Amino acid sequence: MSQSFSQNQAGRNRQQNLWQQKWNLKTKAIIWALSISVLPVVAIGTATYYYGVDVITKKIPQVKQESGKSSTETEVALERQLSLLLTGMGVTAVLAGAIATFVVNRTITRIKNAAETTNTIKNKLRPNSEFTQVFIATKDELVMLERNISLFTELLSVLEQEKAAETDYSQLLMKITRWVRESFNEEDVLKTTSEEIRRALSLDRVSIFCFNSDSNGTFITESAAPGFPKILGVTVSDPGFEAGYREKYQNGTVHAIDNIHQSDLTDGDIELLEQFAVKSSLVAPILKDKQLFGLLIAHQCSRLRFWQQSEIDLFAQIAMQVGFALDYANVLEQVDTKANKAQIFIEITRSIRQSLNEEDVLKTTVEEVRKALSTDRVLVYSFNANWSGTVIAESVVPGYPKVLRSEIEDPCFGKGYVQKYQSGRVQATNNIYQAGLTDCHINLLESFAVQANLVAPIIKDKQLFGLLIAHQCSRPRDWEQPEIDFFAQIATQVGFGLDHARLLQRIEAEGVQSQLLADIIRSIRQSLNEEDVLKTTVEEVRKVLSADRVLVYSFNANWSGTVIAESVVLTYPKILRSEIQDPSFDQGYVQDYQSGRVLAINNIYEIGLSDSEISLLESFAVKANLVAPIIKDKQLFGLLIAHQCSRPRDWQQSEIDFFAQIAIQVGFALDHARLLQRINAESMRSQLLTDITRSIRQSLKEEDILKTTVEEVRKALSIDRVLVYSFYANWFGIIIAESVVPGYPKVLRSKIHDPCFTQSYVEKYQSGQVVAIKNIYKAGLADCHISLLESFAVKANLVAPIIKDEQLFGLLIGHQCSAPRDWQQPEIDLFAQIAMQVGFTLDHARLLQAYQAAETN
Repeated sequence: MSQSFSQNQAGRNRQQNLWQQKWNLKTKAIIWALSISVLPVVAIGTATYYYGVDVITKKIPQVKQESGKSSTETEVALERQLSLLLTGMGVTAVLAGAIATFVVNRTITRIKNAAETTNTIKNKLRPNSEFTQVFIATKDELVMLERNISLFTELLSVLEQEKAAETDYSQLLMKITRWVRESFNEEDVLKTTSEEIRRALSLDRVSIFCFNSDSNGTFITESAAPGFPKILGVTVSDPGFEAGYREKYQNGTVHAIDNIHQSDLTDGDIELLEQFAVKSSLVAPILKDKQLFGLLIAHQCSRLRFWQQSEIDLFAQIAMQVGFALDYANVLEQVDTKANKAQIFIEITRSIRQSLNEEDVLKTTVEEVRKALSTDRVLVYSFNANWSGTVIAESVVPGYPKVLRSEIEDPCFGKGYVQKYQSGRVQATNNIYQAGLTDCHINLLESFAVQANLVAPIIKDKQLFGLLIAHQCSRPRDWEQPEIDFFAQIATQVGFGLDHARLLQRIEAEGVQSQLLADIIRSIRQSLNEEDVLKTTVEEVRKVLSADRVLVYSFNANWSGTVIAESVVLTYPKILRSEIQDPSFDQGYVQDYQSGRVLAINNIYEIGLSDSEISLLESFAVKANLVAPIIKDKQLFGLLIAHQCSRPRDWQQSEIDFFAQIAIQVGFALDHARLLQRINAESMRSQLLTDITRSIRQSLKEEDILKTTVEEVRKALSIDRVLVYSFYANWFGIIIAESVVPGYPKVLRSKIHDPCFTQSYVEKYQSGQVVAIKNIYKAGLADCHISLLESFAVKANLVAPIIKDEQLFGLLIGHQCSAPRDWQQPEIDLFAQIAMQVGFTLDHARLLQAYQAAETN
């Protein structure tokens, strides 16, 4: 339709070229107006003139006869009248012509304005298109106006048709977009696109040209009508794009050619297009991942085709949708690939995690990875301390050399690669001869028939354990990024698998040790005193660790100490009860051991010990030892020590941890035993207090109360002497009750005059203070006190006030005469409570006596 219209307009253009030399409308209108207005006047005047001349000629003789005038005068008069008539006629003709010219000029100006307006409208409707380039060449504005109105009539019809076509194109675009989007891979997208566009736009051929390099490319998809040459698979080495045209396509430019012979194509391009019978073409870019992927190309081969803007727009939009569909198909493909890789990764990881030791982990890894990547060899290379190493696991296809157990030393490795691999670097080499490798690397790889390799680090316990390596031996290989990522993830999982296997082994070992620890702790806890706790500990620990000697070393106040428990095999010296003094211990070790430090010495000669320390250990035949602190009551009580005497010993971390836990449990057990003893003692003292209080309360007078008190307390506390000292008014006093073991002087009824007492003690005793003196010579007592106590053979004493009627009645005093005595707090508390009960009982006895006296009266 549009094409036919354009052809009609072209014919009109050729006809209208004949009007180029003709006058314009204004000139013709003036001529016609003058002709219409002047010619009738001239014609009538001329006719009148000739008619008048004829009449005059005929009438002159008659006039002469009637008037008698001369003929000459009459003729002159008549001719004058005719000249006036002719002049009036000319003036009338000029006036008529002027009026006609004025009227025509006014009319033609409006017509001219109307024609120019229609021309402007025409150019705005379709600027720079074949349709609007129909130029009315004539200068006749009326004809131009007529032609433009006719053109507008046809243009409106075309616009209505084009609007309907655009609606159809919109529906078509939606359908093609839906078809393209329903294709799930690139091949389907491109095939669907070319087929549907060719049918929809009635094209002879639609193809997709894909770029291979900067300008080279291949036609990868084609849909062509029967009878035209095929272009599918043709590779164009030089499409002939002018400079910068590829960038234009990158920016979305669409190139429409109505006639290949009237375009800016090169001779080479025209020859290529003629080879495939192309007369018109339309080219739109396809962008994939925001890069120029290729070109969507439409060919009209049967005839020339004048591409309409709506067709160009539709074609460009379809090319854009193809790009979106390719992106979508690529994403789907990546998702599917990642899903497959993820499933393979999960399966390999599960296989690795199911392996219970390092050998199984590595063997499973190389087998599964080689299958997953379809590579010729996968191996694990383990490093030694100097960064040489050994191939410890391998899976290789038949036909290529096996390298399992091969020891490889690369002097360049430590300098160039260790730090990179430790930081997680993955190295992919597509071709060993194009990677810039050193000759020694290439020779090494050639000995394994390697042409391409992939290397990822294996990190175990946060250290570079080795390398996971894939070898392609049959050919060079272009490693894809998903393969590299997959390989790196597997290497990471191998590290985790090795950690897991090590952890399982450690857990199993710790499980055995935990059971042993539980058994030893149970045995320790069943011991009810310190001696049993320590004895059980050294026996059980020596058996578990298979050590030659285990002992407990207890500290004195000056950090010297004594071996208080020992278990030793028969062939080595016994050191139980040995007193050991190390002058450097206080400075070098106390603080560390108090903070829980455990010391493991694998060889006493390689740890930097002093000569005195080595001599001390040699005296016990020690070659290796293990030392852990025993904390009792939050203080450093001593050391749990294991000796290996037969040889040096490499103590394992699990053994060190086990030993440290035992030492902690020994401290808890000692606390527990002490607590049990204290509970038992307090229970006995509580019962003793109850018994003593009952005995006192059964006494009904002061003398019996005091006598019972001193007897029972001396027995209960195993004291050499217990007495009651009663005050006079001046704070002198007398001993009114006493119980003393045989062999020590009796002091009953002794009067004691102590001038220092009033000044130093009265106020303290009145407030309930109890004084415990462990050694009278170390308590800072006055000489008079010491002399008095020495007269009673006292070496330690315990003094508690007796309060009667809320007044200081006297003192309950315990004397230790055989030796100084470290009074324990429970003993002091019991003594004070008994003194308090004595006061209550004295009050009770006084009240009872008063009550009995009142009854008697």
